[in-house]
Amino acid sequence: MFYLRIIWMALRGLRTNLMRSMLATIGVIIGVGAVVSAVSILQGSEKYFLDQFESLGADKIMVFNGQQQRGGRAMAVNSLKPEDAQVLADEGGDLIKAVAPQYTGGGQIKYFRKNAYVSILGATPGYAEINDYKPVRGSFITREDVRSSAMVVVLGHKVARELFGALPAEGKSVKINGKSFTVAGVMEERGTIGFLEVDNQIIIPLSTAMDRMFGSKYLTSLIVQCADTQKLDACIERTKIILRQEHNLKAGDEDDFITLTQEQFKRQLKQVAIIFAVVFYSIAGISMVVGGIGIMNIMMVSVTERTREIGVRIAVGARRIDILLQFLLEAGIISLFGGALGVACGMAMGDLLSKITQVLQLYTPATTIIYALVMALVVGIISGIYPAIRASNLDPVMALRYE
Repeated sequence: MFYLRIIWMALRGLRTNLMRSMLATIGVIIGVGAVVSAVSILQGSEKYFLDQFESLGADKIMVFNGQQQRGGRAMAVNSLKPEDAQVLADEGGDLIKAVAPQYTGGGQIKYFRKNAYVSILGATPGYAEINDYKPVRGSFITREDVRSSAMVVVLGHKVARELFGALPAEGKSVKINGKSFTVAGVMEERGTIGFLEVDNQIIIPLSTAMDRMFGSKYLTSLIVQCADTQKLDACIERTKIILRQEHNLKAGDEDDFITLTQEQFKRQLKQVAIIFAVVFYSIAGISMVVGGIGIMNIMMVSVTERTREIGVRIAVGARRIDILLQFLLEAGIISLFGGALGVACGMAMGDLLSKITQVLQLYTPATTIIYALVMALVVGIISGIYPAIRASNLDPVMALRYE
């Protein structure tokens, strides 16, 4: 009952100087809001990319065109050819299960007045098999389509919905970058596979993409599926040996390709996330320090203005610990209230940025909210310690004479 009375007196003190109390919360609101929005964006982006890497599969190796040092500078090198995929499949032995060559680009697909900008993937039948990605209507690209550079296309789920709605798309003629293609099928709704949002892509035969669409001799990447995830390192090494032989690289020459696995992607992502976390948390930390200084200044002014009140309370029997607790409670209430508003503002700001950019992904774990509130409370209490001690140590005689 006694402590409830102290809490009531703290609330009354804050209510008496309501405007000042609200101003003291601004710094805390900014600090906590910065923490919550930064963590939400960071956690959301990390989760989004980790989900993408998970969709790639632990048994797959991504092979990209590499870099070579030329004139003291790292230069991009086009090195991967369609023949590399066949050699890997033939010489991979019991380590390599399947290989899918890829060429990626972009363009506009049009059906009468409806059109959309989409990712264009040149692929072989192995792409669907490796990724367990199936058409829900019609059929996927065939080996004969690849051999003859057929002008056929398979639509991603989202693309088919945008162009045809609920109507069947198979057999219809569409324009892709001004060239006529016949729709062979529509793929299942899948989300992402690796780095691509496959629902918003279209798939055409690899030879069609490279020869008739983009005029390229080199692949964008290769997907190598290992026969056994327990032998992933051996599979990577075998892949490198075969490609080095195919590219006529001598001992001591740098690889002109890059191999990456799911785990390597994750490690690189975590390193980048740590860097961004340090930057975000430093900015948020500075905001919290500024907020704490604001609380301390407000509490110091409050102690000065209420000197006579404090003297009266001590004179009629209030203990110094009671005065100390009251001012600490006032600081704690200000910071906790500001922390709650900061959480709401931070989540609203993150959501706004996500909608504006259409890129940022948000994820706010419950632990983040708890940590933010605890941090705000700790900052408030630390900031209120000195004013509270000063208030509790006032000489009652001098306090009663204070004007």
